[in-house]
Amino acid sequence: MELALAIRERRSIRKFKEQDVPKSVLTEILELARWSPSWGNTQPWDLVVLTGKTLAKFKEMNLRQTLAGEPIASDVPMLEKWPEAMKARYGALGKVVLSAQGIARDDKAGREQYYRDMVNMFDTPCMILVCISRDNLVEYQMLDAGLIAQTICLAAHDKGLGTCLLAAAARYPAETRKLAAIPADKKIVVGIALGYPDASFPLNTFERERAKLDEFVHWLD
Repeated sequence: MELALAIRERRSIRKFKEQDVPKSVLTEILELARWSPSWGNTQPWDLVVLTGKTLAKFKEMNLRQTLAGEPIASDVPMLEKWPEAMKARYGALGKVVLSAQGIARDDKAGREQYYRDMVNMFDTPCMILVCISRDNLVEYQMLDAGLIAQTICLAAHDKGLGTCLLAAAARYPAETRKLAAIPADKKIVVGIALGYPDASFPLNTFERERAKLDEFVHWLD
């Protein structure tokens, strides 16, 4: 696939088919992703691929912890106070996600079901956990983790697969380490849900928006 087309067409998939991804295909994607750039060629990432019974246990744990009201204890916390422009974009996406499913603002049950679907990783048949070292500073490692995550997403799209980067997959790292045998010296940054997209699901087809260049590009002559 042409690179420019892959970049424009790749999107977050929020419903996957009940179809396993062959290990040979996953291996091809990861073989390509290992060529991602990193600071000083340090390649600070570790990838843990969950499928089958292990993934099922992970989903069950994530949903159970969430429904029990367990506090989110992610290794890499997100921003709590967003700048206004970012907050507005986030809010706009939230409205689109609900309206695309026909969920009204006062439909509490519909909202809760969508939340459960997200915590259950949108029925993905494969989850790739991106990890970094606990013994090093987070900042540049996070940049490199983002680079390999983007490469995985583009390589998957090229093979007819869909992806979704999920902070919800990194909420309960202590429990995840037990299930996935992840060493204590690794921080879990994000999960990449990966599988075959369900093209009939409205959240996989709604019109997306991006900021115009003049909102974030500054030219200096």
